[in-house]
Amino acid sequence: MRTITFRDALREALREEMARDERVYILGEDIAGYGGTYAVTKGLFEEFGEKRVKDTPLAEEIIIGTAIGSALGGLRPVAELMTINFSLLASDLIINSAAKFRYMFGGQPSIPMVIRMTAGGGAQRGAQHSQMLESMYAHIPGLKVVIPATPYDAKGMLKSAIRDDDPVLFIEHELLYNLKGEVPDEGEEYTVPLNRGIVRREGSDVTLVTFSRMVHICMQAAEELAKDGIETEVIDLRSIRPIDLDLVLDSLRKTNRVVIAEEGWKYYGTGQGISALIYEHGFDWLDAPVGHVHGRDVPMPYSKPLEQLAIPARNDVIAAVKAIVPQPAGAR
Repeated sequence: MRTITFRDALREALREEMARDERVYILGEDIAGYGGTYAVTKGLFEEFGEKRVKDTPLAEEIIIGTAIGSALGGLRPVAELMTINFSLLASDLIINSAAKFRYMFGGQPSIPMVIRMTAGGGAQRGAQHSQMLESMYAHIPGLKVVIPATPYDAKGMLKSAIRDDDPVLFIEHELLYNLKGEVPDEGEEYTVPLNRGIVRREGSDVTLVTFSRMVHICMQAAEELAKDGIETEVIDLRSIRPIDLDLVLDSLRKTNRVVIAEEGWKYYGTGQGISALIYEHGFDWLDAPVGHVHGRDVPMPYSKPLEQLAIPARNDVIAAVKAIVPQPAGAR
């Protein structure tokens, strides 16, 4: 194992899959020269040339339309959109074409395409560039929506997504690109499935269900809670469509309490959807209401202090856990 950044893990996945399968190509805005907005594709143009690394106009409809057409034609495109916010300009193609063609044509065509998108706040991008819109796409049958939180998962899940025969929305939190983590040595082949979560920390008192950057916030909160005698199990969903509900329910049977933590808004979002599934399939094991940590119900402020108030933090997670877990004797 070696330690690399989230960004480098993504680049390695792209390079390895492009070398493995000549049908794989990448397209997006300024991905050839600069290497994309976050420099993930830097160096790939020099290695694979303009036929495999395609710069596009500033037009999300063109990017996604090209990816869909080439996927139907037998290629395996990886389209990069600068942010998930801009995917709204191509949402008709994503929702009404990519997600539905295989079903509408009786399973005859496959749509093996990946859409890489950055999401989330914390870098002062303002209200139009900081949204977590994963729940909108997770609502749509025919799409897979995955959100890795570590370099290991970023590489392994991107490789799995490229090999998948269905459209996969691959969402990367912008504050994770410089995150470092262990990844197998180059040349050591591995993939991470798109339908399995993982227990990041074992515990017996409460289950924290989360994904993306909030995984790291929840791990910090769990360490603080342990000082008060509360042992928290942290589940990283990794994918929200499909969702590994069995993993969540197995943990619930052990802890009997659940808190869901996400960066996005509360109403009709990912957390409320997971809560509904827990109440539907795990009600008998609940000893307390499902807790929910989420972003403030406002457009993301540009002001740094206000932005920090809008995004859930470690203390919000700690408070939500303590609200439903009986306090051990002598706790702070």
